[in-house]
Amino acid sequence: MTDDTDTDPIADLRERKRAAELGGGEERIESQHEKGKLTARERIDYFLDEDTFHEFDQLRTHRSTNFDMDEREVPGDGVVTGYGEVDGRTVFVFAHDFTVFGGSLGEVFAQKVCKVMDEAMEVGAPIIGLNDSAGARIQEGIDSLAGYAEVFHRNQQASGVVPQISAIMGPCAGGAVYSPAITDFIFMVEETSHMMITGPSVIETVTGEEVSFEELGGAAAHTSESGVAHFAESDEKEALDDIKRLLSYLPQNNVEDPPRVEPWDDPDREDEELLDLVPDSPRKPYDMTDVIGRIVDEGSFFSVAESYARNLVTAFARLDGRSVGVVANQPRFNAGTLDIDASLKGSRFVRFCDAFNIPILTFVDVPGFMPGKEQESGGIIKHGAKLLYAFSEASVPLLTTITRKAYGGAYDVMASKHIDADVNYAWPTAEIAVMGPKGAVNVLYDDELDAADDTDARRDELIDEYRDTFANPYTAAERGFVDDVIEPQETRPTLIEDLEMLSSKRKQTPERKHGNIPL
Repeated sequence: MTDDTDTDPIADLRERKRAAELGGGEERIESQHEKGKLTARERIDYFLDEDTFHEFDQLRTHRSTNFDMDEREVPGDGVVTGYGEVDGRTVFVFAHDFTVFGGSLGEVFAQKVCKVMDEAMEVGAPIIGLNDSAGARIQEGIDSLAGYAEVFHRNQQASGVVPQISAIMGPCAGGAVYSPAITDFIFMVEETSHMMITGPSVIETVTGEEVSFEELGGAAAHTSESGVAHFAESDEKEALDDIKRLLSYLPQNNVEDPPRVEPWDDPDREDEELLDLVPDSPRKPYDMTDVIGRIVDEGSFFSVAESYARNLVTAFARLDGRSVGVVANQPRFNAGTLDIDASLKGSRFVRFCDAFNIPILTFVDVPGFMPGKEQESGGIIKHGAKLLYAFSEASVPLLTTITRKAYGGAYDVMASKHIDADVNYAWPTAEIAVMGPKGAVNVLYDDELDAADDTDARRDELIDEYRDTFANPYTAAERGFVDDVIEPQETRPTLIEDLEMLSSKRKQTPERKHGNIPL
């Protein structure tokens, strides 16, 4: 017979689990909701396929006795960790619980995150971090700093092995921003998420500068100005939905091919409207995303870092159901020139695709690198070399189409045949030369133009001659620098056939520890 004073072990277990599920309690949960934020568990439940979440270490608690912490133990210690499925594919996830110590990281918190990251690398599955943290837990002192370093080290070890995706779901400061910064993609939520090294009050104290949270570290600031984040979403559910969509393009790890879905678009489709999308005038802008959207599978275009360095497009898409990465100059912004920001954006994206076996489509309409003192003093030479290095290093299939201008060193950089691209095409509208006809004529015929009776008329004649002789795709085709000059509407079926041919590509590179990219 059981003594009435004995504790019912089942009831005790349920009580502990209930305490873990409540985190910081009903009042703090309601505070999250009032701010337009979900709780850690609500985020996981929404994100994962129904009834697939398996939690790790739900009952772990901190060990600190500093500042009366031994009286403030909460099961789970402020982070929810485990694994589940997204569209039937395994992912590992951790979610900061802001209702517990403000989501601050302590020793046990860090151990839980490291455990789930280690498991993800062992299994070979993506890591999704849902971040909502005040930073290091001050009460635990150096143990918090050590914990952050352990997490950062796991981020580095996982880089290029499994996809790492971060969502910023609230205020993330100090150490809480460095881990997301190492991951592959960062999502932010407008108005409610912020990333910063130090907050506005510290900045005002140190520098006297007054700045708001939104100006300093909001979604708009980081997706359009700093380039730290890739996506700005209107609410948390939209962010989680787009993470699911992003995952649909990615393989589980670096030894698998990206997923191929059942094709829904005719691989032989030829879009006649492509004939009229590129203007006759080489200076007139057009939207490169319109071109890309008519070539890739209908509705598959998924832009990445759309608001940052808008003169370069980076995106995922599909060709006949296959995942591809897309890099393209965007003539609508700064004529599609390559500048510092575009070079950084492009090189990071190319290296991600290469790490995870995703073929790259490159669409070229580039007048060159952005000139000017600001660009030169900012290191355009070094940063532009990053994009060159990334394309040249890539071992995945590289398929390049020149739609209009391809001038100077920027022609070489944008996945040209000379840096080992697999197939290179040009449209009849392409101009491939050292520089544009007008600039070339001014250099080559300076004395003749000065002596001409009608300088403008003679310049126009020389420009036409230069364009006919050099600034066309046929000279490059004659030398084998482009594989063919094709009509625009032929681009989709041609690229699909090439992608099928290149599906078994295995590029051999010299054995070495690693190259030294110009960082």
